[in-house]
Amino acid sequence: MAKRKDIGEELKSLRNEIQEGRVVIGTERVMKEIKAKKLKKVFVATNCPQRTKDDIQYYVELAGIQLIELAMSNEELGVFCKKNFFVSVLGIRGA
Repeated sequence: MAKRKDIGEELKSLRNEIQEGRVVIGTERVMKEIKAKKLKKVFVATNCPQRTKDDIQYYVELAGIQLIELAMSNEELGVFCKKNFFVSVLGIRGA
């Protein structure tokens, strides 16, 4: 997990990735991309269900992908991504 100090920098880079369209939103899509090793980072909201966090953490460790838990709820993350729905999990595609 990332330290709180680094999360501010991560949010800035996340906003750029969202604007460039290199973001995958949703648990099922993110899990599929993790298993295919196509992501470089995965972000989870603070109130993401524990079972989902555990599953993601397991597959992220197997794939060697960075996992970051944000200090935002899924509602705040949805607003941050400019979506009109809650977002619990999102991933950034690799270059």
